Amino acid sequence: MPTAEDRPAARAASRVAIVGRPNVGKSTLFNRLVGRRHALVDDQPGVTRDIREAAAQLGDLAFTLLDTAGWETAGGEVLEARMRRFTERAVEASDVVLFLIDARAGVLPLDEAFANWLRKRAA
Repeated sequence: MPTAEDRPAARAASRVAIVGRPNVGKSTLFNRLVGRRHALVDDQPGVTRDIREAAAQLGDLAFTLLDTAGWETAGGEVLEARMRRFTERAVEASDVVLFLIDARAGVLPLDEAFANWLRKRAA
């Protein structure tokens, strides 16, 4: 009879990054999937400034989940540039990327720019 270690999810957990522009619900989804309030959530954008990482499970699928800072176009601000680099590194280190868009606001130009960047990375 197969044991838990024989299942692919138990042998090698995938890394899943949650990405998107600021304030689309990345940290809220992260907290929901890890089952506790691990990441700060606020109505103000820019609360997440680095990468949060935690073990998560959805059914039989175990994985490592990464919460990232909101992706913004390159600007002159040192903090924003640093946050963007962290997000880009999380994408490169992940097996799966969940790209969130705020359905209430619709697809914004920043969402399109990020989607284009992700497509180029996947190619």
